[in-house]
Amino acid sequence: MLEVKNVDLHYGAAIALRGVSLTAEIGEVTCLLGRNGVGKTSLLRAITGAHPVSRGSIVWNGEDITSLPIYERARRGIAWVPQGRDIFPLLTVRENLETGFAVLPRGERRITDETFALFPVLKTMLRRRGGDLSGGQQQQLAIARALVMKPRLLVLDEPTEGIQPSIIKDIGRVIALLRARGDMAILLVEQYFDFARDLAQRIVVMDRGDIVLAGRREELDEADVRRRLSV
Repeated sequence: MLEVKNVDLHYGAAIALRGVSLTAEIGEVTCLLGRNGVGKTSLLRAITGAHPVSRGSIVWNGEDITSLPIYERARRGIAWVPQGRDIFPLLTVRENLETGFAVLPRGERRITDETFALFPVLKTMLRRRGGDLSGGQQQQLAIARALVMKPRLLVLDEPTEGIQPSIIKDIGRVIALLRARGDMAILLVEQYFDFARDLAQRIVVMDRGDIVLAGRREELDEADVRRRLSV
């Protein structure tokens, strides 16, 4: 289980997170919702090690990883699909997938059939450069690259942003399948409540660097959640 405990995060003198706490459990999707600029991506950067916290702790599977660099967290099974995808545009699809091998023992460095079962379009594009793919195909590639790492915690930052509806449905289907496997925790950042509602067991809402609402999906009032997401 992931446990974020009373985390503060600063960018210089500006505070992005104030005493934030949340949990994400294996076998569940935890969805982090909020308007733009409320600290969602900053929280993911704290969890993955991309930015140090000013106070508080981050615990993964009972180990305090607060001071570990990003590559050590990746070795412990934490995979991050950042907003904007960050694929390598000049590398082929296969080469992009193989960058996920870095954290695996040599004997486990292979792209499994499951990757192509989840994202069949990628199998037909292995020799194409990542930059030649559509936005939706690049998003699928970014998620597949993270799954190559065999993560126990999959962190997804707004995977539906700028994606056509048919691909959004495919991504939702993949997340549901991964949840059903029961061997990883999924932390999903979203702005769209409808997408989150269909996938998440637990919903967390942020505003101005704070957690303002959290609970099991069935416990929360949908109208209250939507109100907190409206501009």
